[in-house]
Amino acid sequence: MKINLKEHLSLTEKRNAKSDLLFSRKRNRRRCAAFRNTEKGLAFILPSFAGVCIFWLIPYVDVIRRSFCGAVNGEFVGIENYRTIFANKAFRLAAGNTLRFFGVCVPLLVVLSLIIAVLLAGQKRFTQILKSFFLLPMAIPVASVVLLWRLLFDDQGLLNHLLHMLSVQTTDWMNTGASFYVLVISYIWRNLGYDVVLWMAGLSAIPAALYEAAKVDGAGEWKCFTKITLPNLLPSLFTIVVLSVLNAFKVFREAYLVAGDYPQEKMYLLQHLFNNWYRDLSLDKMSAAAVVTGLVIFLLILGLWKAWGKGGAE
Repeated sequence: MKINLKEHLSLTEKRNAKSDLLFSRKRNRRRCAAFRNTEKGLAFILPSFAGVCIFWLIPYVDVIRRSFCGAVNGEFVGIENYRTIFANKAFRLAAGNTLRFFGVCVPLLVVLSLIIAVLLAGQKRFTQILKSFFLLPMAIPVASVVLLWRLLFDDQGLLNHLLHMLSVQTTDWMNTGASFYVLVISYIWRNLGYDVVLWMAGLSAIPAALYEAAKVDGAGEWKCFTKITLPNLLPSLFTIVVLSVLNAFKVFREAYLVAGDYPQEKMYLLQHLFNNWYRDLSLDKMSAAAVVTGLVIFLLILGLWKAWGKGGAE
């Protein structure tokens, strides 16, 4: 009896050892397969990652280094460059105008594009034609936009001619405070269609059953918009706000081609300042200002991400 029990235990141990061996082999095969898939993924990512490092990460690290060094001798000067730019009137003017431009344009563009997207989503006919109409400004080259600016807003342009016909006092649009609002109109006109398409993509992802159930319960259009549409558009809202902020930097091209290095002071943006400092080879001030600008943008996007993350969790 004792021998049989020992034999039984021995057979059980062998079976367990065999099953453990098979399980270990399967696990090793899975690990090998996962490792091979990881290697393939890294092989695909590596060229793009190398490009990001070479053309963005390493240069930006060098910019941070230069912001603490002198432009001529390259000696370490601490935070002297940062003190210089914050004491510079041109930097304060450009930073103030840029923040003002963002504060006016981005909310206005986001709200206006959302309204148009909601109206288009409820439109059953001509939706594609209307979307193409709103996207048309993005297809117009910058040089053509500049010619359009000059044709409309020049001192002797079409807009002043129309005001003169209506016996209204004309305005030198590009050389007064009105130039800021010309910049705002240009930005909204050029980017409105892009944001409308992004909003419509978010609207199309909302299930129609939610609206049908809400209407059965007696909810009106405004209730459906505030309780169903807006909460479901929060992920799209974050993306659209970030892209709108990034696209706001591109308005410099039109402003520079129309008004040159030193436009009317209400149009003088950070991009004008960087361009002028680059021309003067003031690399120390330009590096410090670039670091400050990058930090502000990073904190803005981080704040938006956290705000939308809390909103989505609630």
